[in-house]
Amino acid sequence: MATTLTSPTPAPGAAGEGPAARATRRRTGSAGGRLLTILTWLLALVFFAPVLWMVTTSFKQENAAASTPPTFVFEPTLQQYADVLAQNAGPYFANSLIATGVSTLLVIALAVPAAYALSIRPVQKTSDVLFFFISTKMLPVVAVIMPIYVISGRLHVLDNVWTLVVLYTSMNLPIAVWMMRSFFQEVPSEVLEAAQMDGAGLMKTLRSVLIPMVAPGIAATALICVIFSWNEFFFALNLTAAKAATVPVFLMGTMTSEGLFLAKLSAASVLASLPVVLAGWAAQKQLVRGLSMGAVK
Repeated sequence: MATTLTSPTPAPGAAGEGPAARATRRRTGSAGGRLLTILTWLLALVFFAPVLWMVTTSFKQENAAASTPPTFVFEPTLQQYADVLAQNAGPYFANSLIATGVSTLLVIALAVPAAYALSIRPVQKTSDVLFFFISTKMLPVVAVIMPIYVISGRLHVLDNVWTLVVLYTSMNLPIAVWMMRSFFQEVPSEVLEAAQMDGAGLMKTLRSVLIPMVAPGIAATALICVIFSWNEFFFALNLTAAKAATVPVFLMGTMTSEGLFLAKLSAASVLASLPVVLAGWAAQKQLVRGLSMGAVK
């Protein structure tokens, strides 16, 4: 009895595919890739256009900045930056640096053990604890400003930069705990078991094992806290005056009763953005690694 053998049908892209079909498929794939690249660059330019316009306007004279239609060809000048620096902007930047830096350090110091307790050594009703943390972010800031103002006034801590430190710490702590918890959950349990077998205690495990492994996540969390604290405006506007005012309050001061000076405001905005931009650029490798730690693999 004869047996009939049938050859399998060649799959797309296999050797049975003709040269013309393969060439067409390559051209289609490359054309789609180029189109996606072009769309990505266009989208990036759309998001970057306001920043570019702000930087360009900061080098204009006021008449060129307020002209209609806009002026694209102009003689660059640093006069606007000189005017901003002449307005005694140093204390505002110093207050923002103190409030942002100290509050970020406090947030990380509190978020790391809290995230450890909620991830590697979970407590009872972990989901309730996490919901309590995140529920504090749901309360509108305008709903708590009056009690905070009254309490600060009775404690004589109005117009005090350390009041902002406490508020910024409480503001950023919930999101930091949530972020750090996701990073700690990526640590293999075998690593902790090996540390326990070597006789490492809790603090030794945290300091020598866990923190080096989640360092990119800590960097990402710290940068998020820095951005939120540096940009915070509502508390700084209502709880400070001359002594503890921050950079966002200084930016509002460029809008006077005489009008809105666009070139001067743009120069002040560029100077206010530089610290955060430089911090993000310096920590970009750690930031990318940290933000990808909790991704689905």
